[in-house]
Amino acid sequence: MTNFEKERVNITRSNRGWKKWGPYLSERQWGTVREDYSPFGSAWEYFSFDQSRHRAYRWGEDGISGICDYKQLVCFSVAMWNEKDPFIKDKLFGLTGNQGNHGEDVKEVYYYLDSTPTHSYMKFLYKYPQAEFPYSNLILENKVRGKLDPEYELMDTGVFDEDRYFDVFTEYAKADMEDMCIRITVYNRGPETSTIHLIPTIWFRNFWSFLEDPYRPAISAGKNKSLLVEHKDWGLYNLYYEGKPDLLFCDNETNHELVYGHPPTEGYWKDGINFHVVNGKPTVNPELTGTKAALRYALTIEPGQSKEIRLRLSDQPIQDAFEDFEFIFRSRIKEADVFYDELAEGITDPDLKSIQRQAFAGTLISKQFYYFDVSLWLKGDPGSTPPPERLHGRNKDWTHLNNMEIISMPDKWEYPWYAAWDLAFHCITIAMVDPDFAKRQLILLLREWYMHPNGQIPAYEWSFNDVNPPVHAWACWRVYEIERDFFGKGDINYLERVFHKLMLNFTWWVNRKDSEGHNIFEGGFLGLDNIGVFDRSSPLPTGGKIEQADATSWMAMYSLNMLRISLELSKNNSSYEDTASKFLEHFLYITGAIVNLNGSKYSLWDEGDEFFYDVLNLHNGQFIPMKIRSMVGLIPIFAVETLEPEIIEKFPHFSRRLEWFLNYRPELAKLVSRREIEHEGIRRRFSLIRQNKLKAILKRMLDPNEFLSDYGIRALSKFHKDNPYEFPTKDHVYSVTYNPGESESGMFGGNSNWRGPIWFPVNYLIIESLMKFYNYYGDEVQVECPTGSGVMMNLKEVAEEISRRLVKIFQRDEDGDRPVYGADEKFSKDPHFKDYILFYEYFHGDNGRGIGASHQTGWTGLVAALLNTRFKEKKTAKGSSKTASAKNT
Repeated sequence: MTNFEKERVNITRSNRGWKKWGPYLSERQWGTVREDYSPFGSAWEYFSFDQSRHRAYRWGEDGISGICDYKQLVCFSVAMWNEKDPFIKDKLFGLTGNQGNHGEDVKEVYYYLDSTPTHSYMKFLYKYPQAEFPYSNLILENKVRGKLDPEYELMDTGVFDEDRYFDVFTEYAKADMEDMCIRITVYNRGPETSTIHLIPTIWFRNFWSFLEDPYRPAISAGKNKSLLVEHKDWGLYNLYYEGKPDLLFCDNETNHELVYGHPPTEGYWKDGINFHVVNGKPTVNPELTGTKAALRYALTIEPGQSKEIRLRLSDQPIQDAFEDFEFIFRSRIKEADVFYDELAEGITDPDLKSIQRQAFAGTLISKQFYYFDVSLWLKGDPGSTPPPERLHGRNKDWTHLNNMEIISMPDKWEYPWYAAWDLAFHCITIAMVDPDFAKRQLILLLREWYMHPNGQIPAYEWSFNDVNPPVHAWACWRVYEIERDFFGKGDINYLERVFHKLMLNFTWWVNRKDSEGHNIFEGGFLGLDNIGVFDRSSPLPTGGKIEQADATSWMAMYSLNMLRISLELSKNNSSYEDTASKFLEHFLYITGAIVNLNGSKYSLWDEGDEFFYDVLNLHNGQFIPMKIRSMVGLIPIFAVETLEPEIIEKFPHFSRRLEWFLNYRPELAKLVSRREIEHEGIRRRFSLIRQNKLKAILKRMLDPNEFLSDYGIRALSKFHKDNPYEFPTKDHVYSVTYNPGESESGMFGGNSNWRGPIWFPVNYLIIESLMKFYNYYGDEVQVECPTGSGVMMNLKEVAEEISRRLVKIFQRDEDGDRPVYGADEKFSKDPHFKDYILFYEYFHGDNGRGIGASHQTGWTGLVAALLNTRFKEKKTAKGSSKTASAKNT
């Protein structure tokens, strides 16, 4: 059967064509740095949820189950009202970082159920309570809860008791590139007949109020049951509808009276539709024109029944817009089935196939239009008062940064802005279905209007200066490999394009984060938030600095990633052999430093504990190992690569330099594993650790009393539950205790926790690294898994076991429960919940319960890659099939 969606992916090489329209509408624009014009950066308070109904946004728009074009000129989303709420439900509600006892937190129940890569078909589900939405209850109850208390969720309020809610399914099926069929189906799950006002809304992003362009587009009532949506850039669209809805028009502009207390003025403001529907006020334009319009359907639905409305947004005049409507939906759904069935070939369990498909859907729907001109933001809009203190505050050093693009978000409510290391992991999953989009995303952060002139990659909106782990080169290489191995071709031009920019970033790391030039790095918090006893991005209470095992290991991995890319580029251009030599030598210098071959007074490797630790350098000759058994000590295993004999022979300049260097620096040569392969030559393995250290680390990592959970590898050893790490200073005793759930620390807002839970990105790298070690050692290296069980496994089997445990988080167990939902029976057992999956930010270290952002499919979407049989069974280096004629050294 022809895979039409795959063909569309192959011909759609940008955000145009079949990707012009997509799920690019944010789910939260309020409370972001972009919309914050306060004196001292209090974004959550400056633009609040309550204001968002009345105040026009500056940089973007938000909505529920929405879409927009790639420039976000035209937006569409679904609003609703249950006749009890104080205002219509047109955006998702949640607590700010200062309201939640564990930081920001969306308080809604919704799912991303399906999406193809071109968004030719998409499906969303929003669960809307029939009782009044408990906004105040959620705020007040969470306010009195502390860090040691669980979060108070929407389900805890009782609004879903007796199933008194509506299921609102929104589906999109493209008839063509600019012709979208929209089907909204509402089910009454409650025991009584109930009414819902369904209010699909279309509007223009407001750019005219900010002097970007004085042109004002318009929406008006048309003939043949349509709304005319006209913009000079896109031309004329028709939003066709059925039935007899109320046509409601206003303007996407600020209600200055309500927001700022200004005297009332004549007009129909952004909140006009809300006030008309809820309060019956004359706040909509009787002339049936404006920059925002809605269709109001009052649907009375009996228990267990459903009602459907159908719309069609098209750039073409259509005589009967709904004649082929159902055929289009059937066709696109069938094409989506063909696309994902081919991808899931070999996965026979229907539950696993559903998990994978929803993981892909969440990853693809998490794309967002992101607009932020930092220079303009710092100075303020033309004609406005310059924001006080801004030129001396947040992101003042990023005046070059000018973003207007479709970007993969970590989460479109809690993290509606890109994050550098999150994006790298997103691209692994995306590359499996749309390698071109994955490549474009990685290229984007390296472009001159993103990357700082000094070579730093922007971290995330709240502080572009922060430092994330340098995984961009790894992602660039892996996306190249995925496209080459899964799609039969490797894009060498892409690889060369990113390589030169990565060189700039690598240099920034060497110059900025190795202050003494000793190849030991101080990266800062590196995305691990509260993993240490101190905030590693802030001045230490002890003075001095932290020599970081993880930062140093990330840089060793970075060196090997660049070595691998250099050798690939050398196939077409021998001059890259020089850069391959450079990165190999840099890796060896880092390896020498981490095992203390530079003659310093400290080592990051503790011989007694056989584990890597950060070391506190007090600059007075005192070096204190910070003996916290954490992910910091596991990250050194990520730096591993094997060079096959044929690779080394293929590049004579690189080969000669390699042999010369190993002879010149014999103490570093001892760190390189080598084995003679009969009739073929020498294989060399480069890693930070030799076999004995690897086994020692794995003994701890695979110990259920330390890192190994039933659901993956914990970020902190369970050893610290009964043995907290303590660091006394003159004024305070700092401590780190095993905490498998929500954070009990206020570091980084307290909304994420690296003191015991399971995180997908680092688990994924552990699995990948173990496979690389297996490809070198084969069955020669066996370790006990779990430690103490007496069961011996090779490293591939260990990797598969960890993968199995991670997947188990989402699978139904023998009782029908999904660990991701903890003890919540409704999510796991209810027939209208049990088949829908949420992909959380991280997971409880003991029971696998989802924690943090509930829709962080970005990197948790890696479960789709783990489930893909081609990924797991991919043939890599020749590993154990080779017989060694000399003992491995």
